[in-house]
Amino acid sequence: MCQLFGWSSKAPRSGRSLPMAEFRARGGAAADNPDGWGVAWREGDVFQLVREPLPGHDSAQFERVIDTLQSDLIVAHVRKARFPPINTLNNTHPFVHDCCDRHWTFAHNGMVPDIVALEAANDGRVCRPEGQTDSESAFCHLMSRVTGHYPTPGVEADWLDVLGVVSEQIAGHGKFNFLLSDGEHLIAYGHDRLHFLESTGDEGDTVLIATEPLGDDAGWTPFEAGELRIYRAGALVARLSTSPPPARTGPRPTRLEA
Repeated sequence: MCQLFGWSSKAPRSGRSLPMAEFRARGGAAADNPDGWGVAWREGDVFQLVREPLPGHDSAQFERVIDTLQSDLIVAHVRKARFPPINTLNNTHPFVHDCCDRHWTFAHNGMVPDIVALEAANDGRVCRPEGQTDSESAFCHLMSRVTGHYPTPGVEADWLDVLGVVSEQIAGHGKFNFLLSDGEHLIAYGHDRLHFLESTGDEGDTVLIATEPLGDDAGWTPFEAGELRIYRAGALVARLSTSPPPARTGPRPTRLEA
């Protein structure tokens, strides 16, 4: 299965100071995710994005990214290609799109094939997928639904509530664990498999999020099913519980509301 990695903190940290090398090994060596890797990290006001449709565990470029990046906000992914089972750069996570005067990035674990046709028929689209994945269609669908509710500075309940409702609806079409960022917040939705590790130190709050715990399992906490968590500078600023059906891997003939 695909795996996710997220990091948020007050102060920038180097890739080597985080368990990114262990995460890299899950791209085809320690886990069966050989079909691509990508890392998006905040640098200034935008995300830098490096990705390859190749196994991450032996990628020299992935190793260079870990060695050189310094950031307080990271979203990374290693891919097991399923929908579609095609390795291309545009099908490789994370994805980046502009919306609401912000630079957003998104990575997904699971399958929600129905969302491709549903988003293609969406008259309110704010972005168009560059690849063929259900994941990128889900990203654009989330964006189209929150665009009218996205807040001015801070996290407003209306935006969070809409994000929770749409996440629950999409999760009803399969399996939907994701990381999302607007360049300020790290947003994580755990449908059925996601963990967080929070800490506080001299440099402020930090949080690591991963599909499976990295390093020592001590301190990692599993998400509740359908839990949405939003962090800013490593601190939890909002949390919402949704009630999606149990995760599944096959399509279901239902529709999301427009």
